[in-house]
Amino acid sequence: MEVKIGVQYAPRELVLESKLSPKDLSETIEQAVTNGGVLRLEDDKGRQVYIPVEKIAYVEVAASNVRSVGFSVGA
Repeated sequence: MEVKIGVQYAPRELVLESKLSPKDLSETIEQAVTNGGVLRLEDDKGRQVYIPVEKIAYVEVAASNVRSVGFSVGA
């Protein structure tokens, strides 16, 4: 799953690929926001990202898209 996180006062959003299912990802985010503190996510390469919950502007979760490479010729 692709996760985009907007952080207050940051010019760019954080983007990572997570191995979590959509349900587990939603539960992790909701639990962090409810309890306060820090949202901790791990990407598909094992890197961890920690974001203070009070600095989160938005979180967008989308299915990963497989990008095709090459050209298509219209008939």
